[in-house]
Amino acid sequence: MPLVWEAIIGALVTVALAWIVFGIVLVLVRPDKASLREAMRLAPDVLRLTKRLATDKSVPRRARFAVWALLVYMVSPIDVIPDFIPVIGFADDIVLLALVLGYLVRKAGPEKLAEHWPGEPEGLAVIQRVLRLG
Repeated sequence: MPLVWEAIIGALVTVALAWIVFGIVLVLVRPDKASLREAMRLAPDVLRLTKRLATDKSVPRRARFAVWALLVYMVSPIDVIPDFIPVIGFADDIVLLALVLGYLVRKAGPEKLAEHWPGEPEGLAVIQRVLRLG
């Protein structure tokens, strides 16, 4: 029986450490407050963009899987960093979005982002700035 408890405690410690490391990474790589605010205003367009990218058969399968996983995470009520925590609560969603979209751009090319962008060109420029594309 002690071996089972050791495994459970080890798993809990591992999850807690992973959560702490993820929180530290989010604090270090989070976008500046202006970009964060602009990106939050674009949430409906970004949601439509991710849906379009997830259903585009010309996008590599792994990249589409990452987009689907992001969509599931975004609509899930369970968050790595709860949204009620100021700044980094919403920043984890934006950082994960930026990581997944950056991965997609590396795999499918920046033209896919522009092709599927549903909003105004200024909004696309904000997304490209958040993704550090130009």
